[in-house]
Amino acid sequence: MRTEEDVLGGMELPDNALYGLQSARARENFALGGRRTDMGLIRAVVKVKKAVALACIHTGTGRPGVYEAVAAACDKVLAGEADDMFIIDALQGGAGTSSHMNVNEVLANTALLLLGRRPGEYDVVHPLDDVNRGQSTNDVYPTALRIAAIERLRDLSAECASLQQALQEKENAFDDIAKLGRTELMDAVPVTLGGEFGAYAQALARDRWRLYKIEERLRQVNLGGTAVGLSDNSDRAVRFRTLEELRRITDIGLALAEYPMDITQNNDVFVEVSGLLKALAVNLMKTAGDLRLMNSGPHGGLGEIRLAALQAGSTIMPGKVNPVIPEMVMQVAMRIMAGDQAICTAAAHGEFELNAFLPLIADTLLENLSLAVRAVTLFREKCVLLLEPDRERCRELLEKSHAFAASFTPLLGYDAVSRIVKQHGGNARAAAEELARAAAAAKGAGSRPPGADAGEASNNNRA
Repeated sequence: MRTEEDVLGGMELPDNALYGLQSARARENFALGGRRTDMGLIRAVVKVKKAVALACIHTGTGRPGVYEAVAAACDKVLAGEADDMFIIDALQGGAGTSSHMNVNEVLANTALLLLGRRPGEYDVVHPLDDVNRGQSTNDVYPTALRIAAIERLRDLSAECASLQQALQEKENAFDDIAKLGRTELMDAVPVTLGGEFGAYAQALARDRWRLYKIEERLRQVNLGGTAVGLSDNSDRAVRFRTLEELRRITDIGLALAEYPMDITQNNDVFVEVSGLLKALAVNLMKTAGDLRLMNSGPHGGLGEIRLAALQAGSTIMPGKVNPVIPEMVMQVAMRIMAGDQAICTAAAHGEFELNAFLPLIADTLLENLSLAVRAVTLFREKCVLLLEPDRERCRELLEKSHAFAASFTPLLGYDAVSRIVKQHGGNARAAAEELARAAAAAKGAGSRPPGADAGEASNNNRA
């Protein structure tokens, strides 16, 4: 065991612990149940630290050999060699200071080992004086969150593109399948199954575009602004070199904010990202819900499509198979919507120059992005790509319906068609056709009645 001390007292730590006193205290203070800080956020913080170390090497800042060791330590951590040393709960007081300090201590102790020293010998490499030189939680943490969010948004955009393509393939494959359109769950007019899938694809295309554009605002960072955005204790040369290095490390076109104080205290950009993610969740829920309904049955429901049978659906009803993937997607959407409310509330509670609740924003946003990535992937792979249409069932439901009625109203009038439907029930189509032929003959408009083919479905608005 080794002992570390500060002005608040001392604590014994395992000799091989790469975390230090501040991390150990925070683990005890925020012992909420073991949900650790998101590793994507941790790695983004480490990327910031590596950029600073490389900038210090380039500008000749600090003691010889220290920042070479810190940069090498960053590489080891980014390779996953110290994942179990990040021990702080995601939800914490202090605006993220504890998770940030956890990184500082792990990097300092990893650098010490690389230099042939023991963890805790902070006179050689110090977590704050060296690893945190010219930085603050208040600029490092939000910068790292922006990086982690952009990385996850790019993953989500790629998965949305694949899902959109899968929906468009179904649109083309099902374009000749006429079916009953429904409004408010009631029989409406004929459509095509392909047209419905085309509408799902169009909604997803809008989501892709919105998520793509939001990256522009996330690229503005307050790195170098330190405590409140005024660049206290920050060297100008190191600050600008750090940004160059961070652009190269992350492959993201980051830019220093024109007004760092704004970026430090205001978190509306994360609310905006969350709102656009919520819009995606809404469209995913709508699409998944429709597929779930179209799959209902197999004998007592709509049965217009057949989802892949993935697992047994009941412990008491033999042979029952449930639409589990759409149900999973819908639950993810609900979770994202709930998380959006948490993000809005936390962002609104930033007082004056800093938001103390940024850890909640970070954890919720990154979790929601990760859930969305996996949900979209599974929705495509295990639902959309595998579903099949039931052509006969689509035709049967269409022919049994009164979906033909709207096509007769221009010639016979709305009230007349309504009376025919009410009086003739299942024979209403034949009665309407007979009256339409007579009316058309009287007007010399030809003998072919409107809507002669119940399978004709207007699809003109699909480009």
